[in-house]
Amino acid sequence: MPTISEKILAKHAGLKQVEPGQIVEAEVDYIMVNDVTGLPAFEVYDKDFAGVPLKKEKTILIPDHYVPNKDVKSAEQAKAMRDFAKRHKIKNYYEVGRGGVCHQVMIESGFVAPGRLIIGADSHTCSYGALGAFATGIGSTEAACAMASGKLWFRVPETQKFVVDGKLGKYVMGKDIILYAIGDVGVEGSLYKTMEWYGSAIEKLSLADRISISNMAIEAGAKAGIVPPDEKVFDYLRSRVRGSYKLVYSDEDANFSEVFEYDAADIAPTVAEPFLPENAKPAADVSVKIDQAYLGSCTNGRIEDMRAAAKIIKGKKVHPDVRMIVVPASTEIQQQMIKEGLVDVFINAGAFVSGPTCGACLGGYMGILAKGEVCVSTTNRNFIGRMGDKESKVYLANPYVVAASAITGRITDPNDL
Repeated sequence: MPTISEKILAKHAGLKQVEPGQIVEAEVDYIMVNDVTGLPAFEVYDKDFAGVPLKKEKTILIPDHYVPNKDVKSAEQAKAMRDFAKRHKIKNYYEVGRGGVCHQVMIESGFVAPGRLIIGADSHTCSYGALGAFATGIGSTEAACAMASGKLWFRVPETQKFVVDGKLGKYVMGKDIILYAIGDVGVEGSLYKTMEWYGSAIEKLSLADRISISNMAIEAGAKAGIVPPDEKVFDYLRSRVRGSYKLVYSDEDANFSEVFEYDAADIAPTVAEPFLPENAKPAADVSVKIDQAYLGSCTNGRIEDMRAAAKIIKGKKVHPDVRMIVVPASTEIQQQMIKEGLVDVFINAGAFVSGPTCGACLGGYMGILAKGEVCVSTTNRNFIGRMGDKESKVYLANPYVVAASAITGRITDPNDL
């Protein structure tokens, strides 16, 4: 019997049913590109699809990687996107100061909803699965083709079932669940598969934590990461969703390729050591001196993440040998931080707070690491040179751990404060 992925792909392909491994051509609901992936997509579109009306109602342009622009080259990239939006009269363009990190903006702006098929020219597009959509990253050329036709081909993925039951411990978040799972299956353990998430611990998670889990599905090689939608999703979408949507769930006897079961009590505040997300260990077992603590990104830049870190650091000071950088994922979150006094909490602690941007997550700017420097970060990747010099190191962790480490000057389990 079919899974969520199979049902969504079948519906959008106009088929009664599909099977894993089958190639289908499906109508997509939305296509997203950012300032880095946009430029090559625009070039392909202008070269190969001149005269073909662009599917502008489906196209969303969100500059986020190198904005505000860090140099002339990034300024030209952003300008190319701005000009393309004007030329094709694309309404869904999010200028600096009116948007933020692409994946957060896509969710906040109501493009994402259960049952939808969404593609984005960025690998962490899989974030949208937290709301019950099938969403996956694509290349710039594929984005150009979809902008012209409204369609794209897909190979139907197999689906794995991940079940997390029980009560999570203190300071444990969605980030720890996904790091724990990747530590178990490895960075190729879900290669071209969908990770579907179930269990009492998942049901109790906030939507923000679920987004963190779906966001990092790609770090296990997955095509998508999906959490079946529930009342938390419906409540969130009630005031912001665009259009109607149809709920999609896997059949009770769905054909999962594998089933992984975890006890929530076994999951501690977790750190992934360099240079792969699969190098997961309890934070209590890692005591490494740090130079930088980074809070933000499409993985953990939501208001819930900011509140968690602020809870730890309020009334305390960032260690004198550490710089802490705080980057909300959107303008909406930035405004909420100001309203709740969280910006003051971080600034009073000695942290630097910026507006939304991808920034240092991809080694772009505003937090780049020098040779030999160590960063504990709420971002999603810790590959060699990911945030700077190839001899720097990045340890992935949740916001509680990042804040606790910023205070002590070394990677710290917040339970040990």
